[in-house]
Amino acid sequence: MHPFAYVEPKTVKEAVAALSKYGDKARPLAGGTDLLVQTRAGRFNLDAVVNLKKIPELMSVKLDANGLEVGAAVPCYRVYEDPKVSAAFPGLIDAASLIGGIQIQSRASMGGNLCNSSPSADATCPMIVHNGVAVIAGPKGTRKVAIEEFCTGPGKNALAAGEFVVTLQFPKPSPTFGAAYERFIPRNEMDIAVVGVASSVTLDAAGKTIKNARIALAAVGPIPIYAVAASEWLKGKPANEASIAQAAAMAKAAARPITDMRGTIEQRKHLVEVLARRTLTKAIERARGK
Repeated sequence: MHPFAYVEPKTVKEAVAALSKYGDKARPLAGGTDLLVQTRAGRFNLDAVVNLKKIPELMSVKLDANGLEVGAAVPCYRVYEDPKVSAAFPGLIDAASLIGGIQIQSRASMGGNLCNSSPSADATCPMIVHNGVAVIAGPKGTRKVAIEEFCTGPGKNALAAGEFVVTLQFPKPSPTFGAAYERFIPRNEMDIAVVGVASSVTLDAAGKTIKNARIALAAVGPIPIYAVAASEWLKGKPANEASIAQAAAMAKAAARPITDMRGTIEQRKHLVEVLARRTLTKAIERARGK
């Protein structure tokens, strides 16, 4: 690492100006738990680090009649320690409480986890099944990108030069909505998912029929995978074990894993089916108020 400037903008406009000034030699800092490690490892050759934690919008959590808005630099613990957020957005809580240990959760943010754009990121798939949208600021103004369209490759995403994520927005869920996220890791000392699956369902008033569903897969492709076919198939189906089993099999077919030091193709596909069944079952239970 060589010496670099440390910039602390107080507004979104100032942050955009700083990132534009230094170009590809600058990186925004939300929590820094990935950025600092990657910089020391030589992935980035930086002239500036732009700390986003002094910007109010990036550090706020708002829950109202329209839904939830989480600043991109809000540390994970502030999300899962909010009882109202925990009750309304269970899949997000599953993820926020899994990202590293308590020390990491005191710094790391779901926005940073998304922007790091790892295929195995714990926050991305739960945000997909909660219909999340990233609000992005940059030199050309503000725009929105659906979370399932944000990652474009390993470590790559939809952010253009000078852009950064300001907030993450999630619509207010229906009273019969439920979501869940689970992952498989090889051991506690290697806190990277071999496979992760997030599922959400919205049931009818009787709690017997699935009105809407979303399933997303982590660590089984170059980007987090929104399993569209399995999700669409569940619409109108009874909320029972047979429907869950069929959707899980379809989710398995959507996986595109590789074999590496953490798992084989066959193991990962099997785990997708297992975790899809578990998360769909839990999502339905939560939608029924259990």
